[in-house]
Amino acid sequence: MIIETIVLGPTRSNCYIVGSEKTKEAMIIDPSAEARMVIDRAIEKGFEITAIVATHSHADHIGAISDIRDITGAAYIRHSTWRDPETTMRWAHLAGPAFKMPPPPDRTVEDGDTITIGDLSFQSVFTPGHCPDGLSLYGHGVVFCGDTLFNMGIARYDFTDSVKEDLLNSLKGKLMTLPDETIVLSGHGPQTTIGYERKHNPFLLSY
Repeated sequence: MIIETIVLGPTRSNCYIVGSEKTKEAMIIDPSAEARMVIDRAIEKGFEITAIVATHSHADHIGAISDIRDITGAAYIRHSTWRDPETTMRWAHLAGPAFKMPPPPDRTVEDGDTITIGDLSFQSVFTPGHCPDGLSLYGHGVVFCGDTLFNMGIARYDFTDSVKEDLLNSLKGKLMTLPDETIVLSGHGPQTTIGYERKHNPFLLSY
């Protein structure tokens, strides 16, 4: 498995290219902007983009999904829960001037479903709280968790559709049950591990 990180847009959101070395298929996680650059980076690595996954519906994570899907024909995947599009559009400026609302998904997933890219399989983990449609992907020693958990931080829960209790359940009841060595790849900022956050994250220790 190869993971390439691209930092995109005004909010410096992490976009991930996750590729199978065996089949040369790749999925794109949270492309917020710069669709052409994301596609070109995947091509440079020798990958064909076959899936695009949104970890949640905030504008700074979804702004380039439409263009990438149109250009590549990749399947767009998200959780079955999805926030009101009008709420997303109010924050569209966070993704930059080229923001487009994603099209209807080609597939929706529930908690525990599997997303497969070539010989790679990831379990979908429903992690609401920051946003009602939060989705994490866990597999191969890595969890892609969107904005739910950060290096020494956790998601904001002061948005109109955020729910603090749901966020804490997503953190403590789901992400913190993963093995300590699990690498955490968040929607913003540097990578960390579950074990490090369990021991040192002040927001987790205070609840």
